[in-house]
Amino acid sequence: MSKKERVNTVRGILDELLPEMGYELWNVEYVKSGGDHELIVSIDKEGGIGTDDCEAVSKRLSARLDEMDSIETRYYLIVSSPGLDRPLLTDEHYARYTGSEVDVSLYKGVNGTKKLSGTLVGRTETELILRLADGELRLPRELVSRVRLKVII
Repeated sequence: MSKKERVNTVRGILDELLPEMGYELWNVEYVKSGGDHELIVSIDKEGGIGTDDCEAVSKRLSARLDEMDSIETRYYLIVSSPGLDRPLLTDEHYARYTGSEVDVSLYKGVNGTKKLSGTLVGRTETELILRLADGELRLPRELVSRVRLKVII
């Protein structure tokens, strides 16, 4: 089973489990870390995620994965919150956080930098639109490596 198939299998399980438990799926990753594989699941809910939430989802997901026996390699299951500096990954994430402060990492520098901070104005099929102190900036999406919410203390 390919990495993508593993992730899609887990997403399918979580799409059934999480709504009935009162959670929203943020992201699923299957990564190799050192010599180990990690299945990383990020969940969210109104009011935030605590350790009890992570434990509840971990137990239910682990039982379901064991029952299905669909991931043939040994892995560590990690269930967590996406964090305050959560990555924006889907169109829904971008729509929800339009107007929020974000940190943007770029593959290639623009105006002499690969890191930008600004207010998320929106995202189209081809561009990420930010409001910076000196005006609006439209970045081609293929230049954007990562967008995360800015942690403001």
